[in-house]
Amino acid sequence: MATVIHITNAKFSVGDLIQHRLFGYRGVIVDADQNFQLTDDWYEQVAKSRPPKNMPWYSVLVDEASHSTYVAEQNLAPDVILEPISHPKLKQYFSTLEHGRYIRNRAIN
Repeated sequence: MATVIHITNAKFSVGDLIQHRLFGYRGVIVDADQNFQLTDDWYEQVAKSRPPKNMPWYSVLVDEASHSTYVAEQNLAPDVILEPISHPKLKQYFSTLEHGRYIRNRAIN
């Protein structure tokens, strides 16, 4: 897991509930990068809509699934349901859901 950094131009933060604009799934953000941090090969194979690499990207736990995903900011929208998600790794990151946002389960260094 990457170190949490504060990104001033990011629309979302760790703990925010999101919905994917193209695929419709819900999830929670567990990490944020100022720009794309994976390989060019991954980008060519997975990022079919070719979102910009120089904008924020997020690691997301996918609701009702056991995997996480890496998503460009342009493909995310705020979740309007604001109900808990179901993911086996959720408790590794968060302690509770308060006012539609997950709270980290430990202090950030």
